[in-house]
Amino acid sequence: SKARQLLEPARSVIDLHIEKLSDNWKHLSNFEILTIQLKTFEKYYYLSVAHHQSNLTVIHGIGSGKLRDEIHEILKYKKEVKSFVNQYHPNFGYGATEIFFGY
Repeated sequence: SKARQLLEPARSVIDLHIEKLSDNWKHLSNFEILTIQLKTFEKYYYLSVAHHQSNLTVIHGIGSGKLRDEIHEILKYKKEVKSFVNQYHPNFGYGATEIFFGY
């Protein structure tokens, strides 16, 4: 569709490590970092859906698991999500969640 052509391209993998999202993150609080990470996740989630991608891999890292838990909580309520898994990945270890869409 014409509207879809105007959208920013979707990505099949998004890395939410804060150093990948911001050059100037060292002064940020944990809450501010999490907010930036979740906003970035939402943006690329919606682009994936708009482009009718079949899947999206989100790299959240292992860390405390807070970011992963927040993302999993959001995904539970998304109607486009067929399933999601946080299992061992050869490139990302356990630090990524794969999302599978069903339209």
